[in-house]
Amino acid sequence: MLFSLDGKPCFSAQQEFTQHYPNNGWVEHDPEEIWQSVVSSCRDVISKANIKPRQIISIGITNQRETTLVWDKTTGTPIYNAIVWQDRRTAALCQKLSQDNKLVEYINDTTGLLLDPYFSASKINWLLDNVEGARDNANSGQLLFGTIDTFLIWRFTQGAAHVTDATNASRTMLFDIHQQAWDDTLLNTFAIPAAMLPKVLNSADEFGLTAADILGAAIPIQGVAGDQQAALFGQTCFKAGMAKSTYGTGCFMVLNTGDKPIKSKNRLLTTVAYRLKGKTTYALEGSIFMAGATIQWLRDGLKLISDASQTETLAKMANTNSSVFLVPAFTGLGAPYWDPDARGAILGLTRDTGINEIVAAGLQSVCYQTKDLQKAMESDGVRPTNLRVDGGMVKNNWLMGFLANILGAEVDRPAITETTALGVAYLAGLQAGVYPSLEDISLLWYCETTFKPSLSKDERDVLYAQWTNAVERICTT
Repeated sequence: MLFSLDGKPCFSAQQEFTQHYPNNGWVEHDPEEIWQSVVSSCRDVISKANIKPRQIISIGITNQRETTLVWDKTTGTPIYNAIVWQDRRTAALCQKLSQDNKLVEYINDTTGLLLDPYFSASKINWLLDNVEGARDNANSGQLLFGTIDTFLIWRFTQGAAHVTDATNASRTMLFDIHQQAWDDTLLNTFAIPAAMLPKVLNSADEFGLTAADILGAAIPIQGVAGDQQAALFGQTCFKAGMAKSTYGTGCFMVLNTGDKPIKSKNRLLTTVAYRLKGKTTYALEGSIFMAGATIQWLRDGLKLISDASQTETLAKMANTNSSVFLVPAFTGLGAPYWDPDARGAILGLTRDTGINEIVAAGLQSVCYQTKDLQKAMESDGVRPTNLRVDGGMVKNNWLMGFLANILGAEVDRPAITETTALGVAYLAGLQAGVYPSLEDISLLWYCETTFKPSLSKDERDVLYAQWTNAVERICTT
C-alpha cells in the first residue's frame, strides 16, 4: 500500500499465496512465494501510482508475527518452509515442557507469553531437530532465524541487515520484555544458538536500505511492527485504556496498558505494543486463531460461498431463532482457553438448518470469541475505554452490528480500515520526520461508523451462555 503524507491510502496491490497443510494441525508457507509476492506487489503499486521509486520517502513492513523462518546466511536460502503462527506441530514438546511449573512461570514472567506452540521458540527447535544438517549448521553459525519481517529486510538489503523490531521479538517466547533483550535461559531451554537471532531495534528505526535493483531505488525501511501492534498504532491507540480489535485471518484484541506491563490472571498475553526511542509501551492481548480463516473455510472447504462478500447477505436471511453455533477450533483454541488439542464443531443443527444459518454462525463465532477476550480483560481490571475495529471483515455491517450487541459496547469503524499497513506507514513516517509526534498522528484518525448495541443485557447473556456451553463441549482441558 502506498500512502500519502496525510495518511491516506493512494494505491494498493495484493497477491494471494498458497497455504500448505502437510499434516493435521500443520500450516506452512513457501518463503520464496512470499518474497516474490511482496516484490511483485510493491512493483505493481509503483506502476499503478505512476511515480518514480525515489519519490517514496520511507517503507514500513508489517507481518504475521510468530511465523518462523530459518535460512542459510551465505546463500539466503530457507532450509524449510515458513512454519506459520497457526501451526500446532510442536504441541507435544510444549506439553512436555509444561510439566515443569517453574519453567512455565519463568516464561510467563519473562516474556509475557504462555508456553504454547503458537510462538516461535518451539518452531525453531523443531526446524533444527527435523531438517537434515540444521543443528550442526546452526551451531557453526551458518543459519539465521527471523520472523517474516526479518526475512524480507534481509532480502531487500541483500543480506546487509539481520534485524527485527521489539514487537516481533516479543512474540518469539525468547525475549525478555522487561530487559528488552534475548533471554539466555530460554535460548538454552529450546537449544537455540544466540547467533541465529536478529538484532532488536525500535519500531521506528533505521532497518536498512533496499537494494536499488529490487524496487528501482535505495529506499529506507524505517518502520516495522507485528501486524496486531501495527493495527494498534494505525488506530492511534496511544493512551492507556484504548483498544483495537483486528479481524483478519485470526482476531486479535490489543489493549494499550502504557509504560507498565500488566500480568494477566486470565491467560491473556502481556506484550510490547511498540517501542519508540528506547521507551517501551506495553499491551494486553487476546489472540483468536480463526476469524477470516473461518470464512475462508466456508468458501474453500465447504464451498457454501464463492466470495466472502456474500456472507452479509446470507446472514441477514438466516433464521434469527437458530440454535446453531460454530466453534472454529480447527487448529486448537487461543485465548483465554489455550487448548491446542481442541477441534472445531458445528452444534445445534436441526432439519431447518441451511447455508444461511451456518454462515451466520461462522460470523457470530468471531464475535463470541471477542466477547471471551473482553470478559478476560475486564477480569484483569482493564476494561477497554473504547473499541476500534479494523481488518477485512469489518466491512460487513451485519457482523459489526452483532459484535456491538454481544459486547454490549459501541464499536468504532474508522474511515481507513487497512490500519495494519497504515500503522507501519505512520511508524516509518515518524522515523523519517514526516510526522513530528504521536499527537500529530492522532489527528489523522477518523471514525466512519459507530455501531451501537440494541440487545438487552438478558438477551446478550443468554446467547453468550449458549456459546460457552458449545465451547465446553469441544475443549480437551
